[in-house]
Amino acid sequence: MCGRFSLATEQEILQEQFEFIIHEEIKYRFNIAPSQDILVVGSNGRNRVGVSMRWGLVPPWSKDLKIGNKLINARAETIAQKQSFRQAFKKKRCLILCDGFFEWKKQDNKKQPYRFTMKDRRPFAFAGLWEQSNLGDEKPLYTCTIITTTANELTKDVHDRMPVILPPETYERWLNRDFQNLDTLHSFLSPYEANLMDAYPVSNIVNSPRNDNAKCIQPLNSL
Repeated sequence: MCGRFSLATEQEILQEQFEFIIHEEIKYRFNIAPSQDILVVGSNGRNRVGVSMRWGLVPPWSKDLKIGNKLINARAETIAQKQSFRQAFKKKRCLILCDGFFEWKKQDNKKQPYRFTMKDRRPFAFAGLWEQSNLGDEKPLYTCTIITTTANELTKDVHDRMPVILPPETYERWLNRDFQNLDTLHSFLSPYEANLMDAYPVSNIVNSPRNDNAKCIQPLNSL
């Protein structure tokens, strides 16, 4: 699964790399947790657009916001069959930007958090889905989920699942709402190349989402 990640990269770098427009300031986030608002990049048919969405997908048929707490991730293997995700998989796909994600490894009687990044420390994009719900409110609610797949050689030592990281060459088709070749879309949802990634232990201050500062992403041996 993916239950925590970071996005502490300058806005100018993000917009240049992912080629999107946004009408708000992107703040540094070192310990992003479910139910919080996160940066999502979608397409309006002409441009890529960055917006904030609540992490934890609420299907349009649901009247309960709390369902989002159970739908922070969507398994790639069943995404086209699950009622909660199948329509979004066809037409409401997005990029969820980050520069590192956290997983916890069981060691003796405790869990040691690790941070996974690209070797070049550049930001990257998770494969995501989004939905619009109303829940009786005047304003629509926009929510999202991160797609997960089996672990690669690097991450499997810590966890048996990992978020789907999309290569840049897949972005256009992933964001194109008119592109609905499910076989091709499924082919994007594979484990990312382990040799392009890095991992290191971090402080257990990341265990609490109330801690959202640079210490969350620093290597443990540098603190």
